[in-house]
Amino acid sequence: MQTRTIGSRQVSAIGLGAMPMSVAGHMPDEAQSIRTLLAALDAGLTLIDTADAYTPAHDDPGHNERLVARALSLWSGDAGEVLVATKGGHVRTPGGGWDVDGRPDHLKRACDRSLKALGIESIGLYQHHRPDPKVPYEETMGALKDLHDAGKIRMAGVSNADPGQIRLAHAILGERLVSVQNQYSPRFRSSEPEIDVCAELGLAFLPWSPLGGIGRTGELRAAFAEIAEARGVSPQQVCLAWELARSPVVIPIPGSSRPESIRDSAAAASLELTAEELARLG
Repeated sequence: MQTRTIGSRQVSAIGLGAMPMSVAGHMPDEAQSIRTLLAALDAGLTLIDTADAYTPAHDDPGHNERLVARALSLWSGDAGEVLVATKGGHVRTPGGGWDVDGRPDHLKRACDRSLKALGIESIGLYQHHRPDPKVPYEETMGALKDLHDAGKIRMAGVSNADPGQIRLAHAILGERLVSVQNQYSPRFRSSEPEIDVCAELGLAFLPWSPLGGIGRTGELRAAFAEIAEARGVSPQQVCLAWELARSPVVIPIPGSSRPESIRDSAAAASLELTAEELARLG
């Protein structure tokens, strides 16, 4: 498995986004989720992304984190080699809705809850999930700094942040800040500036929903599908390989709820596209 860098850690060039295993209406049963997580680990993936808000019900925070912890406890490999990245600051509301809470006291309580759900004493990578317009960003970043200095998190990250917020976070957190997690895919390319800022500052960029856009009709889908057919691989592998080629700081985290799909995604780490293929994909 090819590797890339997040802070002081080397991780697989492809990670697993565990969110689909805890989304109401689409989530598999727990046994299938555990099989999917174990398949990812057995395929060499050493980065798992989760969050306290990945849960089918607003009154059950940490559902996804507990699944991850359960799988790691069952895995025959070295769980210490796996970087579990979780997030706080995005909250669920009754009826399946979402809200944000960037208050320092909330983030600190959320971190404590995540520590309990994961069954660990320090979180490998803790990320602020989404900016809260009601709370100054520097106050939220101060909470991440406090959590790091208290030893509750080893590394810090931000998610859904624009270039200015990334720079502000870096100014406050310094070397504690190691990653940015934003949406990025063939159809959603507006995070290009954030990738460039990450490359400049030496931060990992973790695209969420990295496979968006390749399953729809149109010229974009056709290009990925035709290259995939010529290579004898899936369009999803071509998509992830295209993202890996964008910058050495990019580490896609495709979501999955089936063992077969995450094994296929893992294979993208060894797929190198030609300059001609990359030019065709844009």
